[in-house]
Amino acid sequence: MKFSLVAALVVLLAVAHGSEAVSLVKRDAQSEVDKITDFLKEMSASITSSTQDVVEKLKALEVTNTAQTYIKDGQAKIQPLVDNVQAEAAKLQEQVKPYITNIDDKITPLTDDLHDQVKPLVDMMLNLFQQVVNQTNALLPPQ
Repeated sequence: MKFSLVAALVVLLAVAHGSEAVSLVKRDAQSEVDKITDFLKEMSASITSSTQDVVEKLKALEVTNTAQTYIKDGQAKIQPLVDNVQAEAAKLQEQVKPYITNIDDKITPLTDDLHDQVKPLVDMMLNLFQQVVNQTNALLPPQ
């Protein structure tokens, strides 16, 4: 009887210990599941954020490439017009060159003549101003 009582007590303790161990394992397992869940949520958020960044960069790159394509197309369309305008400007310059030379040939003698007529007047004015300065200096008391 003592033996069966001790055996029953050992079995009871073993069952109690086992059920407590199971509940401890359940608590630990729940904690680990929560940690794994949090880790997966963070990883998912990180992947989503990185994916959005990549998508935005790709969109920006696509816009840049599209803009560059438009610019190149515009340059290709405008370049013949620019070349044509430059050619016409060169032709116009060649056509106007004799007129400019003719005008220069006619104006140069006139300006030279004007210069020859005005030079004595300028020299006379400079002499007059120099005389005024000299006379003014003579009137000032010595320092």
